[in-house]
Amino acid sequence: LHVLLFAYAFGEKPNILWLTSEDNNVTWLGCYGNENASTPNIDNLAKEGFQYMNAFANAPVCAPSRSTWITGINAISMGTQHMRSRYEIPHSIIKYYPDALKKNGYYCANSRKTDFNIGGREDSDCWDSSTAHKWETLKNNQPFFQVINIAHSHESRAQGSVENTKHDPAKTKLRKYHPDIPDIRKNYAKYHDSVSNMDNAIGLALAELEKLGLAENTIVIYCSDHGGVLPRSKRFLFDSGIHCPLIIKIPEKLKHLYPADQPGTKIDRLVSFVDMPKTWLSITNSEIPSTMQGKVFLGENTETEQDYHFAFRGRMDERNDNQRAVRDKQFLYIRNYMPYAPWGQHLDYLWKMKATQAWEAHTKAGKGNVITDLFFSPKPYTEELYDTKNDPDNINNLINSPEHVEVIKRMSIALTGWQKEIHDSGLLPEADLVKRAADNNTTIYELVRNRDLYDINAYLEMSDLALQKNPINLPRFINALKSSDAGVRYWGIVGCFLLDQSSLPAKELITSLLKDDSHEVKAMTAWLTINLGETQLGLDTLSDMLTGGSYATLKILNILDWLGDAAKPTLYLMKSIKLQKYEERMRNNLLTKYNIPNTVYEKKKKK
Repeated sequence: LHVLLFAYAFGEKPNILWLTSEDNNVTWLGCYGNENASTPNIDNLAKEGFQYMNAFANAPVCAPSRSTWITGINAISMGTQHMRSRYEIPHSIIKYYPDALKKNGYYCANSRKTDFNIGGREDSDCWDSSTAHKWETLKNNQPFFQVINIAHSHESRAQGSVENTKHDPAKTKLRKYHPDIPDIRKNYAKYHDSVSNMDNAIGLALAELEKLGLAENTIVIYCSDHGGVLPRSKRFLFDSGIHCPLIIKIPEKLKHLYPADQPGTKIDRLVSFVDMPKTWLSITNSEIPSTMQGKVFLGENTETEQDYHFAFRGRMDERNDNQRAVRDKQFLYIRNYMPYAPWGQHLDYLWKMKATQAWEAHTKAGKGNVITDLFFSPKPYTEELYDTKNDPDNINNLINSPEHVEVIKRMSIALTGWQKEIHDSGLLPEADLVKRAADNNTTIYELVRNRDLYDINAYLEMSDLALQKNPINLPRFINALKSSDAGVRYWGIVGCFLLDQSSLPAKELITSLLKDDSHEVKAMTAWLTINLGETQLGLDTLSDMLTGGSYATLKILNILDWLGDAAKPTLYLMKSIKLQKYEERMRNNLLTKYNIPNTVYEKKKKK
């Protein structure tokens, strides 16, 4: 053993094979307790390795999650939390973890998904290879760090026909928030089939590793990139969206890295995805960039376990939402910064799944119940608390439970403290955040670290008051509406919006913000103006913003959807407006929703 340790310390470096699957949370695997799963290769890997029971993604969707991975920095700390945004970061300050591995003599390859959601540097730039992996190449380029991404479990594999599945729909166990109807059962079975295909790919990779004699010097890591994939999982901060499998197999010659005495042990430690790149650099004795925000959870330099895992959600494709979550080993606390946005708002990609379509139709037909219908309603609360041990489906919100006051308090304080520590960039709405960075010729990462440009304490204070929905705070909101900082004005108008009719004493001041320089403030003011009875004034403002080419067009289109029937007169203006990708999706969804003909849209559908 001493000889092996000596060799490791003075020249022999372990290979790392990181196997990532897309979109599946822990509940789809046999080793995590699903009796209907067919995942023998992953189950066996758990027996031969160390199975982490409390591993969580920081974002419940791919691009922000992988943005966090490649940098070791929470995406929301850089402004890269919004799906497919690719905002730039300061690459002179922030390096990618493969940069450090290559500096340490590693051959670094990624096969074949990057999707880092970062501008200013090509995703392939940090890798020696970003094409399909070749085992002989790895054998000849040791030490290696190879990522193999397996797409068989991706959301797309749950789309399409749900007939003739290998798994029996009748045997699958539904989550309590899903109605028990045939198409949902069939979609579960279809996805079980896809997860089995993913497991087969894992098995093939492990077999090749053994065949080429690489296994004895290779650390194997398996995890998914976030949770999913049936509706109310991927994109959402419930456990279904962030609780992920993590299994690490360490060769016996490297047993000094073991997190427990014996392989096959279930590890209770709380692990965040942001911890992973820092940990991979640590166990390879590579230099760790000072910008990294995670904790080393494995090996001789293991750091003290964190008390909490933190997660975030920004815009997902064409739909706006803004949430934060904090998780310990029992409780999940969620803060909703946009409680007026339904969880289940129509999103093109999610609606390609039969389960989503069937669930929505079931609800619209009045066949649901209090639990299943809630998904399609505006959030009835600004905060949520779930006891995940006793409520794994996260359906019983304990936020008003007297017995949990102290739990709520400590988790809320921890979340706010973390937001300050990592410089949460999501306290300005996306369009204003991007514009402010551009106006000041800086990146979002640098912007949010400059108190003169981004007053995080003021935004946290005002957003907290807004979410309280307490009329006693109206004087504070009135003062906020007069602020020179658009971020403070934004939370002031959100506070008034959430007060609804209780904000009437400030109506004159509120309507004056229909001419605000911030288009995000202006759009929210227009919506509130409509709610306060000035329907035409509010709709005219939104119409003028659309036809004038507002930089907040996507938010305006989301507001028109949330407005419901009141917005219909405005929708006829949208047919001739030139829009970007996600804006066009929203426009087309709205026209379809209200049966408004759109010649361009209809031609695209026929193709």
